[in-house]
Amino acid sequence: MNRPLEIEISEVVSLQSNGEPFYFIDCREADEYETASIPGTTLVPMSELRDRLSDLEPHRQSHIVVHCHHGGRSLAVAKALRQAGFPDAQSMAGGIDAWSIEVDSNIPRY
Repeated sequence: MNRPLEIEISEVVSLQSNGEPFYFIDCREADEYETASIPGTTLVPMSELRDRLSDLEPHRQSHIVVHCHHGGRSLAVAKALRQAGFPDAQSMAGGIDAWSIEVDSNIPRY
């Protein structure tokens, strides 16, 4: 499937609501993840991506959604994943900050 490089938050919420399978990656650093995180995400910091590609191997053909704080790092990670052979990687536009505003205000903004 040729998915766009970015996915809107509303589309991610729809995937979750419909029970559609996707692998949800948080590419921020561990201290950021401890401050605020979206339930169901897996922490794979951008700084560790190269060393952790083998961990992602089971998800090579899966739909992968990556998020960060505002969307910049996740865009870079989604591009890197696509170049590494993960064709269905997407970046969640707006990141966890927008998620906190649009979806779950219980997630702290920082």
